[in-house]
Amino acid sequence: MSFQQQLDEAITVLQACTTLAPAIDRITELVADAILSGHTLYTAGNGGSAADAMHLAEELIGRYRHNRRPLPAICLNADVGAMTCIANDFGYDEVFARQLTALGKPGDVLVVFSTSGNSPNIINTLSTARARGMINIALLGKDGGMARNLADHALIVPSQNTARIQEVHTLVLHAICEQVEQRLASASEPYV
Repeated sequence: MSFQQQLDEAITVLQACTTLAPAIDRITELVADAILSGHTLYTAGNGGSAADAMHLAEELIGRYRHNRRPLPAICLNADVGAMTCIANDFGYDEVFARQLTALGKPGDVLVVFSTSGNSPNIINTLSTARARGMINIALLGKDGGMARNLADHALIVPSQNTARIQEVHTLVLHAICEQVEQRLASASEPYV
């Protein structure tokens, strides 16, 4: 596929996502409300989606556009020691859920990234978040897979192409960061 064909496909997917704008705004508000009221954001994903999960967490702990106080965000796929220990002792399907069982509290937020919505470790993590009274959000693609029905808020990118799905997921994670920083600025939070 040529770059022009990829670009045309991306434009088509982005145009199809305009109907998702209210759902994306709702997700960004939920995350901002939770973080700014002292709750923690947890993220998780596999492969390229793991990179998206790390991207969101690091933008909140570090900075997105502005220097400001660090915000509580933990990427569950970033702790290699925990992941390999859990995978070895309990199986890869438990690598995120077991961490969330140890750390997650009611009112915290889980954001998972999955292009298929069918990864067993993502399914288990969504179930764990729900059982712990957390808000769970799934950024998905294709038909949403099994994760679609386990998430409190499922955002399904209307595409079958993993690359296009992940590109939209990046836009959404940046929208979350934008919302959080705007809310901090409007609350006259000190920038550090």
